[in-house]
Amino acid sequence: MIKAKVKKTKLSKKSPDVHQEILGLGVLIEQVDHNVQLVAEQYGDIKKDISGIKKTLDSHTEMIGKLAIDMTIVKEDLGSHTKTLKSHTEMIGKLAVDMTIVKEDIAFIKGGLKKRVDIDEFIALERRVVLLEKCR
Repeated sequence: MIKAKVKKTKLSKKSPDVHQEILGLGVLIEQVDHNVQLVAEQYGDIKKDISGIKKTLDSHTEMIGKLAIDMTIVKEDLGSHTKTLKSHTEMIGKLAVDMTIVKEDIAFIKGGLKKRVDIDEFIALERRVVLLEKCR
């Protein structure tokens, strides 16, 4: 008999009010539901952000592709301009050598003209010689 009383006491202590348990369980379910909703909203926002980031990255990838094409064109233009610059440098070098030759020739001609007699002086000298020849 003593055992039967102990069992009843344990049962009565273990079985609290069922109504309270259901209310507590309802509150717990509402809290879990609220947390799940919060996570779902955050996931939606993250998905939107990722979608926006993906669009931004796609547009940046497109812009970088266009810049790469433009850079290729610039490199080709630079190569052709470098060739032109080299040819012009060679031409200027040749012109400098030719100009040096022309300067030397002009200096030679100038020196030769200083040694020659002017036409007016030559005519005057010719008259004097003719006069001297007549007098003799």
